[in-house]
Amino acid sequence: MIDPTSYLAELRRYARTLTGSQHLGDALVSLTLEDAEYLSPERDPLDKLKLFRLLSRIWTGPVGDHWRSAERERKRHPEPLQRQLDRLTPRSRQAYLLVAMERFAPAAAAQILEMSEPELHDALTMAQTQIAAQGAAKVLIIEDEPLIAVDLESIVADLGHTVVGICRTRASAVAKARTAKPGLILSDIKLADDSSGVDAVNEIVQHRDVPAIFVTAFPERLLTGLRREPVFLITKPFRADMVRAVIGQALFWSQDNVEVPSNA
Repeated sequence: MIDPTSYLAELRRYARTLTGSQHLGDALVSLTLEDAEYLSPERDPLDKLKLFRLLSRIWTGPVGDHWRSAERERKRHPEPLQRQLDRLTPRSRQAYLLVAMERFAPAAAAQILEMSEPELHDALTMAQTQIAAQGAAKVLIIEDEPLIAVDLESIVADLGHTVVGICRTRASAVAKARTAKPGLILSDIKLADDSSGVDAVNEIVQHRDVPAIFVTAFPERLLTGLRREPVFLITKPFRADMVRAVIGQALFWSQDNVEVPSNA
């Protein structure tokens, strides 16, 4: 039997991105591990796929329904925005994140979601269509490595968003955020002058409620569940489809920062 705690960091990353919340994501993982304790090695040996399946069952069941309802009530979205949220179903979001972010093969993702491969294909198509239809956001990139910054800028532009600045230090990022008022931040952890991207984002969000995606080579350091940690993480070296998936999910949970098309 595989120790389920060996997958804690991966489960937390996925659950936080799926729910848009560290608190809810970590709670979802805790419930998953509680359910896992009832599975005996003889009856149902645990592996990574089965742990993700347990998490999926909780998220798509009554507990997940309650959490999503509470989140909608908390945000109090205007009716057009609420319709946009409701069109992207929990199963399609899960399918997209499992394949694009967690790198499960389609056949494995279908097993996790307990659907056929044609159904998974339809779910992926639905998620990709809805993410492509998201409104345009102003994006601030905080990154001191020029090649990585260029890659991120290209991916952001391909999604139809506008990069309002690329900053290499905490001070410049905070200053740019005050004038540009971004709707999304992509930030490295360690910056050019040895300042912290986390500190830069924390200072920015004191004045503006904006989602942030952190880009790091050491995601496990930010997935301990022991303190306040980022919700959205991209691991270096990253792939374009992973960045697209996480950007789409971050903006999904932060619709107030997106300019929704008039025909939405």
